[in-house]
Amino acid sequence: MQIIEFRPQGIYCIPGKFYIDPWLPVDRAIITHGHADHARAGMGSYLCHRFTTPILKIRIGEAIQVQDVDYNEAININGVEVSLHPAGHIIGSAQVRIAYKGKVVVVSGDYKLQDDGLSNPFELVRCHEFITESTFGLPIYQWESVENLNKQLQDWILKNQSFGKTSVFVGYSLGKAQRIMRAVAGMAPIYVHSSIARLNKAYESVGIVLPEYETVDLREDLKHIDKNIVILPPSLVGTNVIKRIPHMAYAICSGWMAVRGARRWRSADAGFAVSDHADWNDLLRVTKETGAEKVYVTHGQTAVFSKYLNENGILAEEVKTDFGVEKEEALMKENEAI
Repeated sequence: MQIIEFRPQGIYCIPGKFYIDPWLPVDRAIITHGHADHARAGMGSYLCHRFTTPILKIRIGEAIQVQDVDYNEAININGVEVSLHPAGHIIGSAQVRIAYKGKVVVVSGDYKLQDDGLSNPFELVRCHEFITESTFGLPIYQWESVENLNKQLQDWILKNQSFGKTSVFVGYSLGKAQRIMRAVAGMAPIYVHSSIARLNKAYESVGIVLPEYETVDLREDLKHIDKNIVILPPSLVGTNVIKRIPHMAYAICSGWMAVRGARRWRSADAGFAVSDHADWNDLLRVTKETGAEKVYVTHGQTAVFSKYLNENGILAEEVKTDFGVEKEEALMKENEAI
């Protein structure tokens, strides 16, 4: 019995007549999380975790039709039982569990097992079929602990302070920026770009407490941010705007930095492997522990990861989708060629 099929619009639940994270407009969409490659405009209606609702309204529009639910709250859609379970990726991120006539399919969205203190920790959901990401599905990607990574960021700030430098961190406006804020809280006053401040409001609206910060307008006089901490989105890298920051040292925060380092962006002063995705070991662990009889690998290192699973006794198939890095990370990649 086939429950899920991959259509031009996205991942489709046949009996339920809905899509999960569709990339083209459809009548009914279930959204795993608020990143732009999974939550797009133009859907007739959206269903998501309640923490994702304010993010969708900020990014897509206040007028959208949204139904939200809590984790582990089962609802019935055309005879299909649907529930959302913590993915640990970012605030409100969810795996979608679909149960129909005794068969269970889980769509992972993006996920990580490390507990960053901001997202609900990942919950393993057993299933017959598992649809997984593989963004960092290579053995070279193995993350430091959250504690070790936070110390690296803090030590870099201390080094900059000893040289009278302003510490500038570059990371996603949603998920990464808030992790950085938590990691460096108390080291110096924190200033964030307006795109980050806007999404901070989504966190605060659902009761998540973030460190104190101020919004900085990089077009104005910047003397007050000198020698403090600034967090910016990747889209500003290489622009004249970022160059206005006094005594700047800047660091790229991305999982890609685990092996490519700051040299990937020649002008960067440092790079830290801050990632909201599972690394190689955690991808393998989750895929095995779901007990899935069939695994579909949707984005990232799909060829390598699906080949490895097949060679190790787990039936896997590579699937082409429009998921992947957000536009912000794509801009970071483009800088490699500059």
